[in-house]
Amino acid sequence: MKLAIGSLIIGFVVLGLKGLAYWMTGSVALLSDALESTVNVATAFAALFAIRLAARPADANHPYGHHKAEFFSAVLEGVMIIIAAILILKESYTAFLTPRVLDAPIDGLLVNALATVVNAAWSAVLLRQGRRQKSAALVADGKHLFTDVLTSIGVIVGLLLALATGWWRLDAAVASLVAVNILWSGSKLVKESLSVLLDEAVPEETLGVVRSIISTEAGGAIEAHDLRTRHAGRVTFIDFHLVVPGETTVFEAHEICDRVEAALRATIADAKITIHVEPEHKSKHTGIVVLD
Repeated sequence: MKLAIGSLIIGFVVLGLKGLAYWMTGSVALLSDALESTVNVATAFAALFAIRLAARPADANHPYGHHKAEFFSAVLEGVMIIIAAILILKESYTAFLTPRVLDAPIDGLLVNALATVVNAAWSAVLLRQGRRQKSAALVADGKHLFTDVLTSIGVIVGLLLALATGWWRLDAAVASLVAVNILWSGSKLVKESLSVLLDEAVPEETLGVVRSIISTEAGGAIEAHDLRTRHAGRVTFIDFHLVVPGETTVFEAHEICDRVEAALRATIADAKITIHVEPEHKSKHTGIVVLD
């Protein structure tokens, strides 16, 4: 929550600095950079709302919790990044057709560089903490800020080249190239977030770990099949059918399940596990073989 509030504050500070840089120079590239920062502020609001919603406990209407709220926020950020890129391309096209000499370019670049340093530092914080906390909203916000840093660097390089050569169309040309990069980044973020909303399985490496734990820890059972996984925010959902011998008592089956669940939770943080116990004649002989 504190990180989301910090993103909002940083967003306003950087927007103010970039707006000042544009006001000092009249550069369309700096204007485009400032336009993207307005998206930062809007998405910071969205991330704050999503994190608060995702933190709510499960209830009667949402028995699996509210974890996916963060991924809706991430999709929104990706869409807004794409919109910002389109706006930048539009402004760059206009500036390319009617180039103009900039006012106080050095002063404006210094102000923009300060905003870029602030953004880069905060982006690193969000990415590190978001991955540590498995927060999709914080990671998305960090990636978004990083694209903003790339935008700013591209804008600065373009203006420096324009100053050195006197060819002011470079301002718009470099801004267009950066906009294409932002467009790709936003599309990738939307794709990744939608895969989670569509309940995509955990990565193959994690799936292998789950299979191995079931195989080694479910002693007394025969096999496990119909393994399904998905993740939402910090939570990884795991469910499967566990086949036990027909003479196994309810108590013994429960002990096996407890042992498997404990091993899974010790390896995969915030795992939610559902095990359906079945008698021997339900064996499919195609699942996970339990090692004695």
